[in-house]
This record gives sequence, structure tokens and C-alpha cells, in this order.
Amino acid sequence: PTPAPPASHPAPPTTRPAPPAPPATGPHPVTPGPPPVTRRRPVGAVDLTPAPGAVPPPPGGYRTPIRYGFPETPVETTTRLRPVRPRQRWRTAAAAACVVLGLGLIGGAATGAWLTGDSSAGTAKSPYTAARAAWHSVPVDTLFPRTLKGRGAGPGGTHRTWNRVAVAADSTCKDVLDPLLLTTLRSVGCERMVRATYTDATRSAVTTVGLVFTEADASGMQALRTRFTEQKLGARKDLMPRTYAPEGTPAASFGNGQRASWTVNPLTEIPVVVLAVSGFADGRAVAEPQPAADAMASGAGTDIAQAGLGHEAKGVADRVERGLRTAVAELTEQPG
Repeated sequence: PTPAPPASHPAPPTTRPAPPAPPATGPHPVTPGPPPVTRRRPVGAVDLTPAPGAVPPPPGGYRTPIRYGFPETPVETTTRLRPVRPRQRWRTAAAAACVVLGLGLIGGAATGAWLTGDSSAGTAKSPYTAARAAWHSVPVDTLFPRTLKGRGAGPGGTHRTWNRVAVAADSTCKDVLDPLLLTTLRSVGCERMVRATYTDATRSAVTTVGLVFTEADASGMQALRTRFTEQKLGARKDLMPRTYAPEGTPAASFGNGQRASWTVNPLTEIPVVVLAVSGFADGRAVAEPQPAADAMASGAGTDIAQAGLGHEAKGVADRVERGLRTAVAELTEQPG
């Protein structure tokens, strides 16, 4: 037989069992101790004993650690990381869309607030916008107070007091204005009209006062005022306002034939035309009505002037106009 080749490394020496302890001699026998305990390596120590058949590395070379009889792999020598799922494109697109949408909403809201804030501020400061809606936003007792005080408003500077007897429902100008007066006011448009009737303290005179809320702007109202002044439209009998005479009131007999004096005043600070017409409370007919300006003139001797009906129409119209201006000023005041 062929002899076996010599081993490249000598076999590790085997551990021989310890010889049995000699029997105890003497008067007292010796109790055998516990069996020997194999000494364990400290935790973390590396066994550098070469495995059977292992080839030693060249001098200065790297010695691969040996565990459990096979070398470590790079995966086992690094820290294990939590697996990361691949990025999904639809999530990225959705996130980008949300960002764009959010920025768009924020920008739009900011722009809208800026524009709306400016426009609302301008609207709140505009007497025209506030006055145009006053016919339904201002209480009726503010537009037409139950009692009007006319200090020095009568003939010769006498005092007057007028009590409200009825308030008409708001209506269109077509229903309550004469056709010619409606045509004259067509240039400014008529949004709404409200009316009320007053009587003096003696109940000898009645007066219907009305407010025509127009659709015109400042230039339109100024043009109407200029036309009334230059053409003296306020003195024309065919442009007299109509009366409001509800049944069961002191003005029940106050019809168109009882109209005695009147005034029509287009305002320029607010889009409103103030008009008023007065007459006798006993229902007497008037053959020759007289404008309020003529009836209030010094030296006027007509029955209308002597009865103070011109002062009645002008005095009631002026007090209602003042109340409307005050209400509009309160609506246009800025808080703070």
C-alpha cells in the first residue's frame, strides 16, 4: 500500500483524561471534589484555532474570520437596514398636484380678499351705494318719522309740527307718478319710490312727501338737477306729484284736484329725488296750484300763500330729506 502524504499541519493534540485520584490513606478518607469545569471563553472572543484542513494566509495578508466553520459574507458583516419600498410615481404626482392646488387656493383667496376688501371699502364709503338701498335698509320711522318738528318753517318764521297719518307701500314710479313727470325722470331711472302723508297740528292742511330712489350716478343726478334749474321744471303744473290719500285718515279727501302747492328737488349728493305736494284737509278743489317757491315768496297774496301751503310742502320735504341724509351718513361711516 502507498503511504499517506504528510499533513500540511500537525493534528491538534487531543486532551487525555485525567488519571484517577489515588485512594486516600490515613485515618480519615478524603471526599472526592467536583469534576473539573472546562473554562469558557469570554463573550465576544474569537476562536483563532485553525480548522482542520485550513490553509494559512500568506504573511501580512488579511485573515477572514471563521465562524461556525465558514467565512462571513459581506451581508453579515454590515448592519441590517429596514427595507425601503420603491418610490411610486403616482404618489409623487399626487403630492405635487396637492401642493400646486394649495398654493393656487391660497393665492386666489389672498387676491380675492385684497380686491374684495378694496371694493367693499370703496362701496362702504360711497353715499350713492348706501342711499340707493336705503328704501329697504332704513326703518320706515327713520325715513318718515311719526312727528316732524318745523321750527321757523311756517309763514313769518312761525313753528310747525306735522304728524304722520299714513305710509304707502314701496312701489314703482310708473304706478304713482304722472306720465310726464315719469318721462322727465327717465334719464336717471327709477329703482323704487316710497311715500307718506302728514297733517299739521290743526289738521287744516295735508301733505304727501315722496322719495324717488334712482339708478343714476353722480353725473346723472347733476345733469338732472341742472335741467330742472335751467328749464324751471319745478314750476310746471304738469309735473306735480300725485297725492296719497288712504281711507279713514284726515287725508281721505286729498285727491289730485286738491293739489295746491308742490316741490320737486333732485339731489346731487345721493341718487334721490325728493318731492312733496300739499292741499287743504277739507277737500276743497284748487283751480290754480302754485309752486312752493312762489307761494313762499315775500308779498305773495294768494289763498295758497296765505294758508301757508307752500311752507307745508317745502317744510315737510326738507325735514324728510335731512333725515335721509343722516341715515345715509350713518350707513357710510367706517367702524372705529
